[in-house]
Parts: sequence; C-alpha cells; structure tokens
Amino acid sequence: MNTGLRITVFAAALAATFGAAYGVGGAVGPISPEPKSGTHSDGEGHVSAGHGEEAAGHHEAKAGGHEAEPPGGLQISGNGYTLDLKTPRVEAGKKTDLRFAVVQDGTGRKVTAYQREHGKDLHLIVASRDLTVYRHLHPARAADGTWSTPVNLPEAGGYRVFADFKPKGGEALTLGADLAASGPYEPGELPEHNTTAKVDGYEVKLRGALTPGKAGELTLTVAKDGKPVRNLQPYLGAYGHLVALRSGDLAYLHVHPNGEPGDGKTEPGPDVSFTATAPSAGAYRLFLDFQHEGKVRTAAFTVHAGGAVAESGQPAQTKPAEEEAGHAH
Repeated sequence: MNTGLRITVFAAALAATFGAAYGVGGAVGPISPEPKSGTHSDGEGHVSAGHGEEAAGHHEAKAGGHEAEPPGGLQISGNGYTLDLKTPRVEAGKKTDLRFAVVQDGTGRKVTAYQREHGKDLHLIVASRDLTVYRHLHPARAADGTWSTPVNLPEAGGYRVFADFKPKGGEALTLGADLAASGPYEPGELPEHNTTAKVDGYEVKLRGALTPGKAGELTLTVAKDGKPVRNLQPYLGAYGHLVALRSGDLAYLHVHPNGEPGDGKTEPGPDVSFTATAPSAGAYRLFLDFQHEGKVRTAAFTVHAGGAVAESGQPAQTKPAEEEAGHAH
C-alpha cells in the first residue's frame, strides 16, 4: 500500500425481502471514496486506488455522454464472476458457518487463485441494513474454492454481504449479496450524528467533513484513558482501515489511509488520516478498524455529507463485536 488510499465503492442491492434487522456492532461514520481504481497497494507492489486510478465500481461518465457505471456491490455478478452465497439465511443470535464461493461465469468453476491484497486473498464485510451491525471478516478458503467463516448476527432482519477481492490475472472487484437472519424482527433507527466514538476504554475523534463530489481529508485520533495512543499496531498493513456505508442503499466505500507503516513519515498514531469523497449528499456510517495491544477494535460514526446537521453532544458508545465475528483472520 502506497501513500495514497485504497477505495472501493459500491452500493448494496435491493433490501432482502426478509426485511432489515440489526444489532449493534461497532460505531461508524460516513466516508466515500474518490473515483479511482479498485486496485490498491499493500506494500507488496499492488496498485492503490489512491494513486490516480479509478476506484473499482465507481467510474466517471465517459466522453460522449455515456452514463457512469453503477457502483460495485450492487451486483451479485460482474466482470465475468458471480458471488455464490451458499448460506443465504442464518438464525439470529446463533453462531453459523457462513459459506460462499466466487464462480467464474461461463465455466461454472470456483475461483481458487487470487492476488493477495492487504495481507488477504479476500475481505468480507457483513452489515445490517440499518447500519448498526458491522463485521469485517477474513474467511478461510478450502482447496475447492469454497470460503467459510463463523458469524453470529445479533438480531433478525436483512443484511448485506460484500466480497472484496482480486482474481489472479483479473481486476479488483466487489460483489454483493443479500443475507437474511431469521427471528423476531424490529427495525432499528440510524444512530445519531456523532464525531466521537468510545469502544473498550478507547475514545476516537473524527475531524474533517465529507463534501459531495469533492475530495477531503478525514482524520481520526485515538486515545485511551485520556492519553493519545502513539503506538498503534499495523493491521492488514496499515494503522487503520475505514469502511463507509451510505444509508439507504448501503453504497460501500473501503478507504485505506494516507501513508503506511515503515514509509519513514507515517507515525503509529494517535492520528490516522484518510482522503475521501462522498459520492452524494446523505447520511453515512463510518467504521474504523484499528489495532492496539494485540486486539482489533472498531469505532463507528454517523456523518452527513451536504447540508447542516445538529451535533450530538454525547459520544457514541460502540458495542464490541465478538472477536470471531468482527475480526476473524
């Protein structure tokens, strides 16, 4: 990963017929990516979306008046590949083995060769449609190409699964599929706007603003017990990973920070900065994953791009996700 950021943009498809239900998982805020390529650098020579390429699934309208392509994650198939979610339903509150595969269209064969990015062959995100539950998972792949990971979704309702990967010899891609969690369902409200989040004794503050169609810097500052954390540990090759989901359609934005560990100028905290562009006005949930003292935690924020929003005077409390569900490796 180079000094830029990696941004993958995509929008979630239609809400699961089951309906949306959600439990609390980390706290998050809104962040949009810049129109660049979905490829990115993780320090292993891979290209970063922050280096002037278009973000995967987020293309500018081409000359000649052609309409821009839809953001990634809205589609279950794209670029000759299909996300085959073999576990489309789970039971809320019960640990379940979530299984899926990436299938090559035309041949029907499961993909078994991937180009590793940010330390993993594939990144999996699961989020509730009310954006109160968030899981960043790293499933294991069997020899036949089937992926699996344990997941425990706290409440019934509709969820969206995002698979972020790059098949060997192909382009970076993000595909999405709906997931339903059975059980008594009660829709939740989008958490209130906040620029401070608390999780496990840590306090994370967000500075900067999202402006539709304009790049800007977002800085997240991590503190513990009132003292700045200056020894953040690299997590997947960075001092922080940011995922933003747009309320309403769950447009997905995976943003990586400016700078990287070992580049001679990026400090291990307390600040972690990102460059991001909101694709449109609206509310976003932003999830920051950071690692300290050997454990990954998630801080979440609700941010609005475009239009004034009253500040919430109280910091948002992030309910820790289960380790196996929130940050499985």
